[in-house]
Amino acid sequence: MLSIESIVKGYGDQMLLEEASLQINPGERIGLVGRNGHGKTTLLNMIAGIDPPDDGRITCPAGYRLGILPQKIQFSQTSVRDEAMTGLPPHERDQYWKAEKILAGLGFFESDLDRDPKEFSGGFQVRLNLAKVLVTEPDLLILDEPTNYLDITSIRWISQFLTAWPREVLLVTHDRGFMDHVVTHIAGIHRCKIRKIAGSTAKYYDQVAQDEEVYEKTRQNEEKRKKEIETFITRFRAKARLASMVQSRIKTLEKQQSKEKLGKLKNLAFSFNFLPFAGKQLLRAQQLTFCYTPAHPLITDFSLTVQPGDRIGIIGQNGKGKTTLVKLLTRRLDPVSGAVTYNPGVSGGYFEQTNVSSLNDNQTIEETLIDAHPDFDRQAARNICGAMMFEKDTALKKIGVLSGGEKSRVMLGKLLLTPLNLLLLDEPSNHLDIEACDAFVDALDAFEGAVILVTHNEMFLHTLANRLVVFKQEQITLFEGSYQEFLDKDGWDEAARTDTAESRSPGVSKKALRQKKSEIIADRSRVLGPIQKKITAVEDAIESCEIRIHAVNESLLTASQEGDGEAIQTFSKQLADLEARVEALFMDLEKETQTLDSMNQPFENQLKELERP
Repeated sequence: MLSIESIVKGYGDQMLLEEASLQINPGERIGLVGRNGHGKTTLLNMIAGIDPPDDGRITCPAGYRLGILPQKIQFSQTSVRDEAMTGLPPHERDQYWKAEKILAGLGFFESDLDRDPKEFSGGFQVRLNLAKVLVTEPDLLILDEPTNYLDITSIRWISQFLTAWPREVLLVTHDRGFMDHVVTHIAGIHRCKIRKIAGSTAKYYDQVAQDEEVYEKTRQNEEKRKKEIETFITRFRAKARLASMVQSRIKTLEKQQSKEKLGKLKNLAFSFNFLPFAGKQLLRAQQLTFCYTPAHPLITDFSLTVQPGDRIGIIGQNGKGKTTLVKLLTRRLDPVSGAVTYNPGVSGGYFEQTNVSSLNDNQTIEETLIDAHPDFDRQAARNICGAMMFEKDTALKKIGVLSGGEKSRVMLGKLLLTPLNLLLLDEPSNHLDIEACDAFVDALDAFEGAVILVTHNEMFLHTLANRLVVFKQEQITLFEGSYQEFLDKDGWDEAARTDTAESRSPGVSKKALRQKKSEIIADRSRVLGPIQKKITAVEDAIESCEIRIHAVNESLLTASQEGDGEAIQTFSKQLADLEARVEALFMDLEKETQTLDSMNQPFENQLKELERP
């Protein structure tokens, strides 16, 4: 168990965490969410002891061990076995069998143990990094973006592994589907505080939105009430017969603490600049063949026609040729044979996962955008900066001081300046936070041109793809249909650790799984229905009271203007009673909502279990 108590952390005039607390209990797998730059990595560094908090404390029981999976892949040894053994504590450095046992569990064969780690795919390099952490047998496993640069099959394997992890996990990832699959709780950094709830990311964001709505409504009501009291005091301060009432209002005003208006948090909200295209085909690839060495062809006789409105997902294991295909389609690589033909009027934009390294660290964000498109003026560049959440002076920040996510937004900003009808994107979401990923999907969905997308994010594929280029079993094929249709008809083979219904529950048919899901949903409706009715009734009562409060306020104002002391007393009492009633109803609403959430969680767990591999 790890406890974070009232920590404070800031850099210069930017406060990241203020009186923030979090407790990680035994067996909890917690997903840490928050906007880029709001303190996720800082919090992980504080937990790891790399960066101390300005105030507050982080405590854990004696002997409680942390295991941290770094984002960067760096190897110092020339064999997989020796690299894994670097994770062993000094007094166990000769116990190689411990490292070999973990490596076997992570899918390495005995013949792999003497190979150079650099020879393996990104997925297995991450597994090797994970092995170095696991040999320490940590109590808390801290994972910072473990899915970056992994293919879909590797992500599914790690998802299955983590759901079986017997101790605690603290996970940061931009992949919302992966997080929801793995975690039992979400902890969010929001307005310098940390809030933890049981359940999924959707439940967390819904709860935050609901809390802020209630806060703002309460704040407005209190401000309105405060102004009414001030008006009453000003109007009747000199009237002796109302002196006691005026003094009572003054005391009420002194006790009342004003709630600050919540500052608006800007979301990434943008759209791509569409260039109209009248043709039926944007590009055509004919019988493409490519290889880096003649003995190992990556792509053989592949053809593809791209039409306006296409959403083509390129999927498959790492190292099979996905990025190579995109480079062939953008004509950054020449095929061994075959050709890629663009029709006149096509304007394409290309985002590559390594392109952030091409940015000039000494330029500002604004200068980078202007330099990329000299035809656009400074105001156009500033508009794009605003859309990418670089407002005012932040547009003058140097590229060298930006985070990975901020650099990715700069690269997207360069695309936004150009009128396009074809987007070719290679892993564009790796450094975006969850909110930015959601906005990015919305922008792609609204784009009127065609999109060709390499991604391991299954949420992107489910939301966007209507055609797929599939690298599987040393072949490249074109699948005409959605990603869900691909999973239902073909799916990933057993070696790739499929997520078909049969692999989720051996011996159980899809029909039986659907029936089980229907039964769980029916049971949930039966159990939670009465509570939901109570919540609806309370909400209706609150709305009714607020309507009556408005009417009484109007009557009180009229009585005040007419100087009717008796009416003022009557309406003031009615107003106080109604406000007390609303406060009690809000408490009832919170209680019933908590009951609903706690009783719903077992059903959510059952439904999630059906979806797990």
